[in-house]
Amino acid sequence: MELIQGIYKASEFAPQDFISNMPDNVVTNILDRLPVQLALRTSILSRNWRFKWTMLTQLVFDDNFFEYLTKTSAENNHGGIISRLLLNVKGGIEKFVFFMPKVIDNNDVENINHWILFLSRKRIKDITLTNTNVFFPLKLPTYFFSCLELKHLKLTRCCELGEILTRCPSLEILDMRFFFYACKVKLVDIVKAKNLKMLSLSVCNIDAVAISSSTIFELVGFLPKLQDLDLDFLDYTVKDAHPWPNPIPEVEYKTTGLRSVVFTYFAGSENEVCLIKYILACSPILEKIVIHPHWSLASDGRLMFTRKLLKLRRASTVAEIDFD
Repeated sequence: MELIQGIYKASEFAPQDFISNMPDNVVTNILDRLPVQLALRTSILSRNWRFKWTMLTQLVFDDNFFEYLTKTSAENNHGGIISRLLLNVKGGIEKFVFFMPKVIDNNDVENINHWILFLSRKRIKDITLTNTNVFFPLKLPTYFFSCLELKHLKLTRCCELGEILTRCPSLEILDMRFFFYACKVKLVDIVKAKNLKMLSLSVCNIDAVAISSSTIFELVGFLPKLQDLDLDFLDYTVKDAHPWPNPIPEVEYKTTGLRSVVFTYFAGSENEVCLIKYILACSPILEKIVIHPHWSLASDGRLMFTRKLLKLRRASTVAEIDFD
């Protein structure tokens, strides 16, 4: 069976039933809950369902999808299949997930560029691009967006953001993973996303690999709507070069709207303690800070770090510190 053009043809004599006459919104809801390859096969249910799959609003091209293509399609042009599928979708596309194969070439990159441009015209709200090739960072196109309605962006092993965030004024969730080697995340780019509510940076090469804790806090201050912050410090360190003053300077640091904070691979330095101190002191609606220590932090160091954390003043009466 050819995935797009050779869909199974339903019998003209198939009896009518409630499946064939469901409202479009119900049909779309059902299709969006199925893997793409199964949604396409619903065309065999009846003649009325032959092209129902074109009502899909969520497209997930993950490892399972590519495995299915390999087993069932004689055509080796996976990019071409996805392109034809996109062109046949009738309405807006709310969610697009693409796992880039480990073996890629220039045609794959060009296809992705075209898909992104196409999606920007389809009122896309949620994009996930996962590059599974560790040694080939995906370079995003300069026109990557004007995705005015995009709310959720997740990127794995992609190159610099550039002007992407300024072109996504509605962005609320930003999740960036494994930005290293030729890839960089500039804090000055992140602060352009003024409507961010959730920010997650995991194993990212931030600027010159080393950052100061005050810089992180300034980042939070520039994102007034930020509620959830998740930072993984595996690939960079929080410098102790500029110790912070004591007591807290009330004027310099704004009150934050943080509710949840997760720090991974904390090493227990004084500057890291200061960072947590200022977050606790300036976050009156904070509910929880979760700290996952670096593997090199010995048991004595963990105990000392825990004692310091328990002594810190909290602006929120319900804030909890989970140190594991």
